[in-house]
Amino acid sequence: MVYRIVRTVLSVLFRVIYRPRVTGLENIPARGPVILASNHLSFVDSMVIPMVVPRRVAFLAKSDYFTGTGVKGTLSRWWFNGFGMVPVDRDDSRAAQVSLDKALAILAGGGAFGIYPEGTRSRDGRLYRGRTGVAFLAMTSGAPVVPVALTGTEKLQPVGTTLPRVAKVTVRFGAPIDFAGRYDAVPAGRARREATDEVMAAIHAMSGQELAGSFNERPSGV
Repeated sequence: MVYRIVRTVLSVLFRVIYRPRVTGLENIPARGPVILASNHLSFVDSMVIPMVVPRRVAFLAKSDYFTGTGVKGTLSRWWFNGFGMVPVDRDDSRAAQVSLDKALAILAGGGAFGIYPEGTRSRDGRLYRGRTGVAFLAMTSGAPVVPVALTGTEKLQPVGTTLPRVAKVTVRFGAPIDFAGRYDAVPAGRARREATDEVMAAIHAMSGQELAGSFNERPSGV
């Protein structure tokens, strides 16, 4: 209920104020498990995508957003729960595996799961190499991957700012990529790498970003 109210109200406001350009929504299955794999330019990406997709999309978020106290903590929990975020403790030594387990549970329930293969936000606007978690999820769950390209969200909320600004935002959804049976005869590690590279190539074709050619490391303390 909270998700439906928050998403409905904010989606209307977002479309009225920002008038985002959205293409390829027909590529998202109306039901059943699906992985939305996107480039990552801003903190608000995990809110922009759910506001333009006609079905619920779950993203992972730091557990700190759900554990605050007082009015600020209550508002934070309400906000992130309202966007369907799933908490994960990044300081847990098993955080990576726990994240994958939670994602698989969402997909097993027929849900839509959003993921950033780059791992963290691009601070220079380039597109970094994808980590293979997206391929692991697709091959384990059997869910198709819909590549997503965001443009302009880095101006909507630049790194280091707390309040959104008015900016032109474009969200493109590419054709679904189905990996079922395609890599059965390929060693697992190589299969995940090749599948991930295919997803990143699809994102790059839509975003037009300069390729970094390396992995994006999360800054310490972030």
